[in-house]
Amino acid sequence: MSSAKAGNGPTDAHGRDRATPALAGPREWAALAVLVLPVILISVDSTVLGFAVPALSEDLRPTAGQLLWIVDVYGFVLAGLLITMGSLGDRIGRRRLLMIGSAAFGTASLIAAFSPTAQTLVLARALLGLAGASLMPSTLSLLRNIFLDARQRLLAIAIWASGFSGGAALGPILGGWLLEHFSWGSVFLINLPVMVLILVLVPLLVRESRNPEAGRLDLLSAVLSMAAMLPAVYGIKKLATEGFGVVPIASLAVGLGLGYLFVRRQRQLRDPLIDVGLFRYRVFSVAVATNLMIVFSLVSSLFFLTQYLQLVLGISPMRAGLVLVPGLVLSVLAGLVAVRLSRHLSLAAVIGGSLLTTASGFAVLVLAPESGVTTGVVTVALGFSLISTGAGFAETLTNGAIMSAAPPQRAGAASAISETAYELGAALGVAVLGSVLTASYRSQLTGVEGVPAEAVDAARETLGGAANAAADLGGGAGDALMGAARSAFTDGMHLTSVIAVVIVLAAATQVWVLLRGVGNPTVEAPSSAPEDGGGADAVAVGPAGTEVLADAPDGAGPAGSTSAAGSAAGAPDRGAR
Repeated sequence: MSSAKAGNGPTDAHGRDRATPALAGPREWAALAVLVLPVILISVDSTVLGFAVPALSEDLRPTAGQLLWIVDVYGFVLAGLLITMGSLGDRIGRRRLLMIGSAAFGTASLIAAFSPTAQTLVLARALLGLAGASLMPSTLSLLRNIFLDARQRLLAIAIWASGFSGGAALGPILGGWLLEHFSWGSVFLINLPVMVLILVLVPLLVRESRNPEAGRLDLLSAVLSMAAMLPAVYGIKKLATEGFGVVPIASLAVGLGLGYLFVRRQRQLRDPLIDVGLFRYRVFSVAVATNLMIVFSLVSSLFFLTQYLQLVLGISPMRAGLVLVPGLVLSVLAGLVAVRLSRHLSLAAVIGGSLLTTASGFAVLVLAPESGVTTGVVTVALGFSLISTGAGFAETLTNGAIMSAAPPQRAGAASAISETAYELGAALGVAVLGSVLTASYRSQLTGVEGVPAEAVDAARETLGGAANAAADLGGGAGDALMGAARSAFTDGMHLTSVIAVVIVLAAATQVWVLLRGVGNPTVEAPSSAPEDGGGADAVAVGPAGTEVLADAPDGAGPAGSTSAAGSAAGAPDRGAR
């Protein structure tokens, strides 16, 4: 066992503090500000697209399937590659990967902004997911080792999570304004200023960090992770929109089978892409599942509420964005308040109560009317505020629990799993609940008196398609078609909200049952290293109070400390990041 004296006390070979851990200084907080930028970049891109759906539907005329792929292929590609990119960052350097990803994200944004067809936009969104996957893995893993004090780390994670909510709040405002003054492609161009900030500030404030003991990158595992996800998602989409059939069932079975092979391979590898042993710890596994569920519900609500506000209630994109802003701002504030509540309440109480708040928000949306702008706006504002407030509380605590449950030497593995659940939840929210909404909409819009059958068929594709078909018809027939489409969409939104209530309540029940009696590890001393055969990782604390593992930076610690453990005693754990 080795220890090193620094700042406020020594740290033992497992990363457990025997005294008060060193506190972060100005350099660490400045680094945090930079690491929040990629989160803002990705969250803006996720929320702003919903407001562009009506405009791009009118311009590109996508089918219902193409529209769903435009919205969610980004999240699925990102989620499928996060684990691989996290492992790649360990090898080539996390800062370097962040820089490469930022440049690629900007390039893909340009392609998306000027896409001439729906197919091109789907491809551009997939490229955005590929680039986005290279941005995220370094953020939480760096935070885990920059902020050693548990309370400071939870605050840093709350600020990190607030970056997502803040970007989501910024997206509708910018998107609404842009759509009123420019074409729909402009919503992708807003990524460029953030990309420039990252490329300029990251080299100045964030030190390079990599794991010099990382094993080889297993390409078969990378292929399996992606190959498992896409068939499963395709099967879910087809089941929701077309019902049971040979193709969707077979596709889903293939995806699940490949997923099983992926997990089995990870358990056998000496240097796996994902450390499945982390799921043996209850706090970790429950936090990951809860994170997925809360993002699942939040993003799905944004998908249908933006269409409801613009195409059912008929308000402008800018005003629709402003309706949702209070909820997104409350999400930011809730994350910061969660830090204080966590000092007095158990993890089960805070997260369980948060999920109950989110469920009540979806219950309010069941009352949304199909006409009446004032009533509709108030209902949406109230319901979405409750959803976002609960999500803000839950996301801060779940991310904090994930990073606290994993020892420092596994911060990269833990952050990759957390972010994969985050993005997978966002993509599944659109794929599953979006598909349910589409299926319900189509089943109810079967025929309208006085409207040609071909116009009804066009309207059944999407609500945006109904608006286009109604505009082409004009007169009483157009009004009748649009009225029927609004009614069908609102009924589908009610059904989707009921399903979301059930999902969130199930997540709350899971939290209350499984986390009862575990206290709140997000603000308590780190637990001992996992007992899965990992060796003891030597940890030293540099002069600036930063933790230095076998995961040593190039010449300096994350916040300017000098590496003291590049070849310290103790073999790195096989799951170390």
